[in-house]
This record gives sequence, C-alpha cells and structure tokens, in this order.
Amino acid sequence: MSHDLFSSLVSFEFSATVPLLVRDVAGEYRPAQPDEVLLAAQRLLARRVRGSDALSSPALVRDFLRLRHGALECEVFAVVHLDSQNRVLDYVEMFRGTVAQTSVHPREVVKDAMARNSAALLLVHGHPSGLAEPSLADQALTRTLRTALSLVDVRVLDHLIVGGSVIYSMAEHGLM
Repeated sequence: MSHDLFSSLVSFEFSATVPLLVRDVAGEYRPAQPDEVLLAAQRLLARRVRGSDALSSPALVRDFLRLRHGALECEVFAVVHLDSQNRVLDYVEMFRGTVAQTSVHPREVVKDAMARNSAALLLVHGHPSGLAEPSLADQALTRTLRTALSLVDVRVLDHLIVGGSVIYSMAEHGLM
C-alpha cells in the first residue's frame, strides 16, 4: 500500500451526509430511513444475543436492550428467556403500557416461561422518562414474579430497567 493511499484512508471520516443505502422491492438503491437503520441494528443484535451466554456476554445483552427499549415512548415489559446454561432462548415483549406504567400479569409470565422451557429469566422494562431507578412498584413486582416463578423452578436472575441509554440492574444494586 502506498504512503499516499494509507494517509487518505487514515484521514477518511464518516460523514452524516454519506447516506446508508437500502435496496427497495424494485432492486433500486435509495437512502435508508432512520427507522430502517434502527430495525436492521435490532435484528442484527437479536441474532447475536439469541444463543449467546447472557452471563458471560452481558454487554451484548445490554446493547440489545438499550437499543430495543431506550427510545420507546411507552413502558414495555419484556422477558429474556434463558436455558439451564444461561444461554438466551428468546426475547419476548409481553406487556405494553403508557408513558408511566404497565400492567404485568404474573400468571402470563409463568405460562410463557413454561411454554419455552426456560430455566431462568431476565426481566426487563423501560422507563420512557429516562430515569432508570426502580420504583417501589417495580420492586414489588419483582418480588411477586420471583415468588411465582420459583414455584415452577424458574429463577429470576435480574430485573433490568432501561432509561434512555442507562440500564439499572436490580441484582447489581442488591435488590434481588
């Protein structure tokens, strides 16, 4: 590689004016819309997360959750299903609420865990306000779900709250 070519590669910077391109149904390329870029990123991260070891690659799981929940305008409660080796089986958005709350039904969480043969779960929900601190209701819900799931031998490893780009781990803060 010549010195001039190397210098030009080193000085190259991505510019926001250089669009990402997608191919439409006619086979023509056009600039991607922001929602298309986010959807593609979510799909890529979901493929990487599925089958990964959630405990040895928490950064990957957190990146996926941050992207999935960080910009939502309403609360969404989701579950990351894990097998007995803590590998990700699935990610399921179970309940959708308002900007300030979501109704979560423990019976439905237990049914879903049983249907997927989950050994453990990560509970996840977003706070559209951007504040990732758990409320007293979040803590009570976590206790209720842990109790209900323990009756069918499913462990709750953590309850993660996504507030914008911040993720609060109830386990890391001694609330589990």
